[in-house]
Amino acid sequence: MKKMMDFMEEANAVVPRIGGTEAVSHMGDEDAVFIDVRDQYMIAESGTIEGGHHVPRGLFEFVADEDSPMFNPLFDKSKTFYLICGAGGMAALAGKTMKDMGFENVVNIGGFSEWQEAGGPVRG
Repeated sequence: MKKMMDFMEEANAVVPRIGGTEAVSHMGDEDAVFIDVRDQYMIAESGTIEGGHHVPRGLFEFVADEDSPMFNPLFDKSKTFYLICGAGGMAALAGKTMKDMGFENVVNIGGFSEWQEAGGPVRG
C-alpha cells in the first residue's frame, strides 16, 4: 500500500524543481505555460501568477487528456509547463500526472511565496 510520501518521492523523482528566480526568468519564453494548481480560495487570498492560468490539481486528468470532453487546449504537449502551488507538493503531483500522460516538459516551481520573493509578477 502506498503512502503520501511514496507519491511525493515518485513525483519529485520525475518532475524537476526550480527556484523562484529561475522560474521568473522564463516568463518571456514563447513556449512557457504557467499554471497555479491551488484551490480557488487560496488564490483569492494571495493572488496568482500574472499571465498564468488556474487549473486546480483535481482536474488535471480531465483537462489534459485530448480525448476528454473537458480537454483544455492550453495543454499543448509541445509547450513547457511551469506548475506552482502553496509549497510545491501539489505542483509535483500534478507534474507527475502530466508526465504519466505523455507531457515531457514539466517543471515544479514550488510555492507561491518563492515566486513572490523572486519578484514574479502577481495579479490579485
